[in-house]
Amino acid sequence: MASISAILLLLSLTITSASLIDDLNNLHPPPDFDATVSNNCLNNPSLRYCNSTSADLPDIFKSIIVATHLCNDSKTNVNCPFSFKNIDLGGRPNIALLYLSFTFFWKYCPLTVVLIDLSNNSIKGGFPLDVLHCSQVEVLDLSYNGLMRDAPLRSLSMLENLTFLNLSYNRFSESKVSYTELFKRFNRSSFIHSGLLPDYRKYKIKAVFLLLGFPIFVGLVIVFLGFVCIRRPDYLPRFLQRQHMFTPAMLKAATNGYSEVNLVAKIGELGIYRGTLRDGTEVRIEIYKEKISSEDYKNFAEECKVLVQLQHKNLVQVLGWCSRRGLRAIVIEWINGETIEMWLRRSPPWKQRLKVLFEVVEAMCYLQEQWPEVGYDLKTSSVLLSEEDREPLIVRFSVGEHNRSEICGFGLLVLEILTNKELKKSETGLLELMKAHYPDNLWKVIDERLKKTGITYEQATQVVSLALLCTDSSANRQPSLGQVSSTVTRIYESSFVSASPNPKKSHKDRADGYKAI
Repeated sequence: MASISAILLLLSLTITSASLIDDLNNLHPPPDFDATVSNNCLNNPSLRYCNSTSADLPDIFKSIIVATHLCNDSKTNVNCPFSFKNIDLGGRPNIALLYLSFTFFWKYCPLTVVLIDLSNNSIKGGFPLDVLHCSQVEVLDLSYNGLMRDAPLRSLSMLENLTFLNLSYNRFSESKVSYTELFKRFNRSSFIHSGLLPDYRKYKIKAVFLLLGFPIFVGLVIVFLGFVCIRRPDYLPRFLQRQHMFTPAMLKAATNGYSEVNLVAKIGELGIYRGTLRDGTEVRIEIYKEKISSEDYKNFAEECKVLVQLQHKNLVQVLGWCSRRGLRAIVIEWINGETIEMWLRRSPPWKQRLKVLFEVVEAMCYLQEQWPEVGYDLKTSSVLLSEEDREPLIVRFSVGEHNRSEICGFGLLVLEILTNKELKKSETGLLELMKAHYPDNLWKVIDERLKKTGITYEQATQVVSLALLCTDSSANRQPSLGQVSSTVTRIYESSFVSASPNPKKSHKDRADGYKAI
């Protein structure tokens, strides 16, 4: 039976460190190697592979070869590989990485090894855990490498014989010093720039940043929020926005910088724009640029606070306003449609015209009952008709003291809807023309096309009578809005059962119709 010494002697004659890897790949244990291992364990039970429950003969054989090389490299030359103490691979990156790859060697690390130096080898990645199999080691130096991630502090603490440890100049993940036994055994010099100790300089920088940077950051946030609140509050959450309040910056953004493309009309100092709010709502923006006093600005804002509260299907919705020095604006919902004046050019039938008058009166009643301080304009050029359902919409309002001019305005609206456009000269001329032909010759001034669409002479007489009463400025002659509403409602309801036009009615019948009004 060959002894282990004889085998190693043979290997030492044939193996060189330069061909170590090839030797390991090509050499195999001799046939009686298991007997040799058993004999060695009887002579020296402390050998690490003797206590292994999963001893692998090829691994043991290769570990002995590697140990022989390391022993020779340590210049011990005495009873290799059973007596060498040092594994000195510091500053030898190629050789060090090669030996670190021999897992089988570290698994059966000789018990005589008390020093392991792997410093300054540019070792990357995690901690070489295989080294910890040499649990009897007293000196361990892994400094000046590129080791990262967590260091096995608990396992290192279990190396009872360890008296010197150097993990400096690596990049481990930071650990909690006060809770690790290892940091109580070794001073800070073992962990300089290792990443394991807290970098107090870094914390000082963070503290300075917090003390100086945080107030600056808060200040910038406050400035930003102030900018948003003052100039673009539409960027704030809806519950933080001031309802109905618009800023010049919001109006400029909505109209794409007051571009010519968005300009609908310009009348003196009044500019009317079509715009789109940030939430996608299409609006009509009326901008007044004339200079007024601060008191007038205040009154304008108070008036707008009333107008935004108007809620009726025949009143355009006022969404808000802007009141700043040099700029006043009212923001209204955008209505796709046309004015009554434009609509009349297409000769709508009588029932549609009567429906418009009926719904205008409904809006007038709402304003008188709910908002008596609100006045309005009823010209055919300023009352809109919605595109979808042809609903009339009053769009011009005023707040404050006003007289019964709305009743007069309604009377003129009635006459404009009834007459032929070619006969219109002015409001005064229209009234004089209607009075001159009422009640005997109404067909001469009423739109000829109406007679073909269902209007009766009786209805024409009643409607004209009402219009003339509304425009009568004599004391106690104008009817109340309640009387106007009752009359228009009765005429509107009767239009659904009326007979064909009869222009040959007697003068007496026509007079009776007037008396009824």
